[in-house]
Amino acid sequence: MATVGRPAEVRLPFFVYGTLRPGEHNHDLFLRGRTESEEPGRMRGIVLYDGPGYPYAVEEPGGVVSGELVTALPEAYEELLAALDGLEEYAPGDPRNLYERVVREATSADGTTLVGAWVYVAAPTVAARLRARGKLIESGDWHGG
Repeated sequence: MATVGRPAEVRLPFFVYGTLRPGEHNHDLFLRGRTESEEPGRMRGIVLYDGPGYPYAVEEPGGVVSGELVTALPEAYEELLAALDGLEEYAPGDPRNLYERVVREATSADGTTLVGAWVYVAAPTVAARLRARGKLIESGDWHGG
């Protein structure tokens, strides 16, 4: 009997907001040929901080971030999940993580459809450092600065 709720078994879309967006360098490296759909979306409850060549998402009530909702091809889901976890150097439960992979609600392009999606957010120690000394991307859109 499968355990319900184990992250690898929950096949959710991904909300991407930085180097995985179309036109960015990691999009082709990680997403090409592995997606069923990609559409603009927004996620509330997070803000972006500028990082060294990529942004960090930090959970923050009232924040709104623009990005893409990416749905993996069913046959590529596990491979994509593992590849993205590797890119973000995320290992479930590892206290050294710079990012945490969490499920949050995103709004699809039509502005009315809410979907649960995986998103990589800064781990608590990284988030605290960014709040104290980071450069907030006020527009919530890394493409737009």
